[in-house]
Amino acid sequence: MEAFLVSTGIVALAEIGDKTQLLSFILAAKFRKPLPIVLGILVATLVNHGFAGAVGTWLTSLMAPQALRWVLGLSFIGMALWTLVPDKFEEDEARLPRWGVFGSTLVAFFLAEMGDKTQVATVVLAAQYQSLAWVVVGTTLGMMAANVPAVLLGDRIAQHLPVRLVHGIAALLFAVLGIATLFGLGDGLIP
Repeated sequence: MEAFLVSTGIVALAEIGDKTQLLSFILAAKFRKPLPIVLGILVATLVNHGFAGAVGTWLTSLMAPQALRWVLGLSFIGMALWTLVPDKFEEDEARLPRWGVFGSTLVAFFLAEMGDKTQVATVVLAAQYQSLAWVVVGTTLGMMAANVPAVLLGDRIAQHLPVRLVHGIAALLFAVLGIATLFGLGDGLIP
């Protein structure tokens, strides 16, 4: 359950102001059909994070526990620093294929999420918690928690979110997880 809660919270916070959230705003403005956009985001996230979680779980089988602790701890700290860097959305990323609202959202969102900080966070969280299902469900819920309001409410909420503060909180959480992992805190708590 801890894997689910931490994954949900961290990804929801990290996604605020992220390029995929910006893409959600663009998709909502372009298509004005929330249901197929939300479904496209959901399917793209499940596939993307499922793959990322599988990679994270696989990586744990390649390393000794002590080496894994250092890699994960430093990865969490790296994620904390990366979270503080504002995302830029390139114009080329806004060009959408012509496969209907659902298909365009699915492809655009999946591609935008490749190598994104929330995908990397999913790899690290799956390696940390060794609970593929709970991490993928949690990170997907976190993505949906940040992106569904972006699709439904668009500009009305974007202007009122303190993005820097939210990113600071997410960075702090990543840093705390990193330090706790490096010092072996919680080793007995995670099966």
